[in-house]
Amino acid sequence: MLLCGSLRAGSSNDSVLRTAQAVAPAQVSAAYYRGLAELPHFNPDDDTDPLPAPVAELRAAISEAAAILICTPEYAGTLPGSFKNLLDWTVGGTEICDKPVAWVDAAAIGRGHGAEATLRAVLGYTGAHIVEAACVKIVVDPQTVGADGVITDPRVREQLVGVLATLAGVQARNPELDHV
Repeated sequence: MLLCGSLRAGSSNDSVLRTAQAVAPAQVSAAYYRGLAELPHFNPDDDTDPLPAPVAELRAAISEAAAILICTPEYAGTLPGSFKNLLDWTVGGTEICDKPVAWVDAAAIGRGHGAEATLRAVLGYTGAHIVEAACVKIVVDPQTVGADGVITDPRVREQLVGVLATLAGVQARNPELDHV
């Protein structure tokens, strides 16, 4: 499952995940979750059955995923509020618990550390299995992003294949990590 933390059209984070989807190895089904903007503001009072429909859809998608790859920007030294909201909705469920999770940092050199730190902290609360070997920094040159939002740089594409293969390998070696 691919989770983008940006709502901005044409963001480098979206390009990274579009590219990951395009280069995914044959054994990897890279479904791109696109419901970030539809999620209601997190309220613990609403984290009960029946869940709001967008939250139920998010949790179902996470439950069905063998692994999760995140690409999110940093905003004001942390995660964007909308993406933190998405993660807040996962804390009350068990869908992400023990699931292999990694992220790609597409921030400019010297940036993105605050988002990574917050992401690591929140994922710790969810019980996600962070796959360190698949957490990478990829610099995206805007000149290498095609009109379709897919990155053409062969080095970036190769890195993303490696990230997906690493995540898939962790899940394959530890099938009990997957709840499906």
